[in-house]
Amino acid sequence: MSKIGILHPGEMGISIAASAMNNGHQVYWMSAGRSDKTRARAEKYSLIETNSLHQFCQIFDMIISICPPHAAEEVARSVLEAGFQGLYLDANAISPQRAIKIEYMLKENKIRFVDGGIIGGPAWTPTETWLYLSGSHADEIACCFLNGPLEIKVIGDEIGKASALKMCYAAYSKGTTALLAAILSTAESLGVRNELYELWDMDNSGFSQQVERRVTRVTAKAWRFEGELLEIASTFQNVGLPGGFHEAAAEIYRRMAGFKDSPEVPFLELVLKSLLKG
Repeated sequence: MSKIGILHPGEMGISIAASAMNNGHQVYWMSAGRSDKTRARAEKYSLIETNSLHQFCQIFDMIISICPPHAAEEVARSVLEAGFQGLYLDANAISPQRAIKIEYMLKENKIRFVDGGIIGGPAWTPTETWLYLSGSHADEIACCFLNGPLEIKVIGDEIGKASALKMCYAAYSKGTTALLAAILSTAESLGVRNELYELWDMDNSGFSQQVERRVTRVTAKAWRFEGELLEIASTFQNVGLPGGFHEAAAEIYRRMAGFKDSPEVPFLELVLKSLLKG
């Protein structure tokens, strides 16, 4: 049994914590500065509370970082400064070059690093959520989740490979949703949305309804996706491809960020209005 720290138990993080507990591990969280929603999640699943980062970092064999992409380096640096000496999994949606940068920073301070990429939603059902791992210590992480429901696949010893897979996968899944949102907004602004629906449904029956569902249901998480799309743009640019498409997609998600705490899926008209206002 390992002692595992989760930074921080959001909707995805709490499911990873529950999966670790399902495999017999003790899971801790750090409460200082966290929201009431985070506390409610942690208490619901019986995570063990610590109230300072220094205390948090002295307890564990392993820390798992699951946070918005823009905060990944800051979280890693805070763990380093708090004196952690163990195994660190970055499971955030970051570019491979950022994963390499974090690994270098931690390795210099004798912290063992594993690169991770999560594909799918929160891990409550077997075969639906996959954690891809890379790095020379990836098997140590994989052993903590053998009984699921989180699925694990180690894809090599190279830091950045798991993040690269996450970036390429999300480039399509989140990139196309942003593109569809932009198309609907443009069609609405120019008064041709109904005619566009007719053409789409001639080509693919029911496609217009599928698009509406994709665009409205993504709004709750759009605030996180802006940073992820910027990481994808950086990934493309690093291999010599233009990143402009995904930079524009990041802007689409930024304009949806106001729906973050909405209790219900918003009406499409409200989403399109938010996009057109900018």
